Amino acid sequence: MQLERITTQPDNYAPFLLSQGIRFGDLLFISGQAGAADDGQIVPGGFLAQGEQAFANLRRALEAGGSSLKDVIKVTIFVTDIGHFADVVTLRRRFFSAPYPADTIAEIKALYDPAAMIEIEAIAAVRQPEGR
Repeated sequence: MQLERITTQPDNYAPFLLSQGIRFGDLLFISGQAGAADDGQIVPGGFLAQGEQAFANLRRALEAGGSSLKDVIKVTIFVTDIGHFADVVTLRRRFFSAPYPADTIAEIKALYDPAAMIEIEAIAAVRQPEGR
């Protein structure tokens, strides 16, 4: 099996020598997705706005790799304040459905940008088209 690099446009990961995602066989590994808009800047509006943008970025990366939010097997959500735990549950309810993915939520001191409050990474299945 071959590793396949997954990118979306714009690719804000390239300058940092990161792959936005890697597909290996029927698995897709997505790098951390923060609440950054296409210009690379963290969106205004607080934690939920950043979380919605992070999930939108996650969805876009998953789809670029042939997967979707419904195919996420494992997700890791990093937050800079665990006081937003209830907001994370709200976001999970909005973007995931049963059976919910395995999950780790961790409070960390900081993310790559001081304004970033949430980052989400995921492992997902890549489903083969019907008839293959």
